[in-house]
Amino acid sequence: MIAIIDYGMGNLRSVQKGFEKIGCDAIITADPHVLLTAERIVLPGVGAFRDCMKNLEQGGFVEPILKVISEGRPFLGICVGMQMLFSDSVEFGLHSGLNVIPGHVLRFPDQMTVAGEKLKVPQMGWNQLSFKRRPPVFDGVNDGSNVYFVHSYYVKPTDSSVIATTTDYGFEFCSSVWRDNIIATQFHPEKSQAIGLRILKNFAELT
Repeated sequence: MIAIIDYGMGNLRSVQKGFEKIGCDAIITADPHVLLTAERIVLPGVGAFRDCMKNLEQGGFVEPILKVISEGRPFLGICVGMQMLFSDSVEFGLHSGLNVIPGHVLRFPDQMTVAGEKLKVPQMGWNQLSFKRRPPVFDGVNDGSNVYFVHSYYVKPTDSSVIATTTDYGFEFCSSVWRDNIIATQFHPEKSQAIGLRILKNFAELT
């Protein structure tokens, strides 16, 4: 069973539909106890880091999340769901995250240019992946593949060895991480068409 965490923030139905397209059952649950029996966990996220963390805590999800991660079950974080795995974020002040992966969530600079043209913040649209490491969840995904982003903030891990891919948007930033049973993406697999569905399928088949 794949459990998609419903804590009031996130594009839940889109993630569920992504799994449905590849023939995998995934439930959306607001019950933290369900996580304790799920085989795989997905933490999506849309919105402000501060609000997402607040809802996660009030929903009673923090302890179950830390437990299933420590037990080695496959865990997928998406967008803000990736950012919350880190130590803290500077979005609307300094706010603590789950601190599963040491590092910080930072904002893109306002003045970024490429070839003299100003880049917009947030980054919205398609951009390429550059592989630093290749976890099993990226099997069949080529270097340079395009995936879909919507974000103004990016993660900066303390230990660069957890970085799976980077993406260039004014500078090279970390666009996904992999550590043990954790895979997390700044981009949205559920919005990334065939490439994204391949990633979800790989995640669903992890042992």
